[in-house]
Parts: sequence; structure tokens; C-alpha cells
Amino acid sequence: MSRKRRDYKSTFYSRIENFVNGKEEFLLYREKKESDVQRLETLEEELTEAADLLEMREELQWMRDHTEPLDFLKRFHRLYGVIAALVCFTMMVLLLVTVSWLPRFGNADNPANNEVIKRYIEKGEEETGAVNIVTGLILNYRGFDTMGETHVLFIAASCVMILLLIAEGEEKRAGYAFDRYLEPKNDIIIQKVAAFLVPMVFVLGIYVILNGHLSPGGGFSGGAIIGAGLIMYVSAYGFRKTERFFNEHVYKVAKVSALCFYVCCLSYYFYMGAHGYDNHISLGTPGNIISSGLILFINIFVGTEVACTMYAFYALFRKGGLE
Repeated sequence: MSRKRRDYKSTFYSRIENFVNGKEEFLLYREKKESDVQRLETLEEELTEAADLLEMREELQWMRDHTEPLDFLKRFHRLYGVIAALVCFTMMVLLLVTVSWLPRFGNADNPANNEVIKRYIEKGEEETGAVNIVTGLILNYRGFDTMGETHVLFIAASCVMILLLIAEGEEKRAGYAFDRYLEPKNDIIIQKVAAFLVPMVFVLGIYVILNGHLSPGGGFSGGAIIGAGLIMYVSAYGFRKTERFFNEHVYKVAKVSALCFYVCCLSYYFYMGAHGYDNHISLGTPGNIISSGLILFINIFVGTEVACTMYAFYALFRKGGLE
């Protein structure tokens, strides 16, 4: 055998030997790695259990530390209920005692039969120009109190808008879709009935407002009628058709303008009366539609305020928006 062939054979056997040895080393290395991985997994499980135990220990310690405050709160709530019941009972007793000391109904000496009531009845038409004594009393003699009531309506509507008005964009479009799902907008019976009744309701509301100084009615009752007409219309046709003549912009302009003009009219009365000046606004002829000075216009402003407030409450509680 030649030398070259022997070298090749020895090299070949050495390679085989190295391969076998390397495979064994690789197998040993893999077994070691697998055992290391198992140890790591076991260690991780032990650490997780230890963390859970530590968290449970912390929660238990928190409960031990706060047991006394929780007991105090329970005692406080029980005491609060007892005190509230005592306060209510005391108020009931005081009110019943007060009622027992009131004069009998119909007694000639009652405070209701004093000179103020007599002046309202005897001089009301002459001083206010309103045939309806109640309207003259509410919008003239007690105008300051009525102005406060109108501001209460405005503030109530503003608070509801702050709490319930939804955002622009997707949420408002979702509100339309939800509204469409809830209400049968294409009900022909409801729409035909609304087409017949809504104009009559609007005309009746306008009549009650404009004749508030001549007959029973006025801004509050007429505004409630018009508000009911708006609610009837939107219930039959939906918000999209209602927006053609009464949307959020129209609502804001009408409501704020009515309140501002109303305040201006009553401020004129307050200023002239407080300084003893004569009222230069003609009261007209009692019984005519254009009479009673500013009471007619105040009725219009109050009616607008009430109608807008009613519609706003309905729209906001139903879908969170005015348009």
C-alpha cells in the first residue's frame, strides 16, 4: 500500500472518530441544556408561587390594618341612619305643630284676606292693563319671583345638556342609528295623526300665549302646549325632519334670546318702580289683544322658554342631543 493511500485512510478514520466524538459531545450538551431549562422552569414556578404568597400576605396585612376603619364606617352608617330618622321625625312634629296653629280656613282675619289681596282684585286691571288678574299678578306684581322661576328652567336645561349632550362625530351618528332602531319612523298611522294634530296644537299654544292677559292661560301653559306639539312631531317623524325647522342652533338662539328680552322687560319695571318713575309704556285698553303693557311680550318670552325647555329635556333624555 502506498504511503499516500495510508495517509488518506488514517485521515478518513480520524474524521469518523471526530464525528462520533462530536456527536456524543453534542448529545451531552443538549441533555445539559434540557436539564438547565427544566431547572429554570421549576425555578420560575417556585418564584411565581412565592410572588403569589407574598401578594396574599400583603392583602392579608392590608385587611388586618384596615379592619378597624371598616368597623368605624359600619358604625358611622348605622348612626347616620338613626340621626336621619330622628331629624325627619323632628321636622314632622314641628310641621304638624305649626299647622295646628294656623288660622281656620275662611276666617276673615286670615292673612290671605289683607289689603294686598284686595288691591290685586280691585286695582289689578287698572294698574297692569290685564283682564286676567292671575297673569297681572304673576308677571307684574310678582315679576321678580317669576323671573327667578324662568332662570330655574334655563339652569335646569343647561345642567341636563352638560350631563347628557353627546359628542360630535361618530357618537352622534351612532345616536341617530340607535334612535332609528328604537322608533318606528315610517308608521303611516302615527304620521297621519300627527299631521292633523300638530298644527292644531301649535295654534292652540300660540292662542293661549297671546291671550294670557285676557283669559286663562299665559306663557307657562302655552309654552307647555307648544313643547308637547314639538315632542309629538319628533315622535312621529324623527329628529332629522324636525331639524329642518328646529335644530340645536335655533334652540340656543330662541332660548337665550327669550331669557334676555324677558330680563330686560322686567328690569325696566323694576327700575321705574324702585325710583318712583311713571311707566311710560301704555297699558292700552283692557280687553284688546294689544294691551297690558309689556305683559303680552313677557308671555311670549316665557312661552318660548318653556317650550324650548320641554323639547330639550325630551331630546336629551332620549338620544343625548338636540340634532
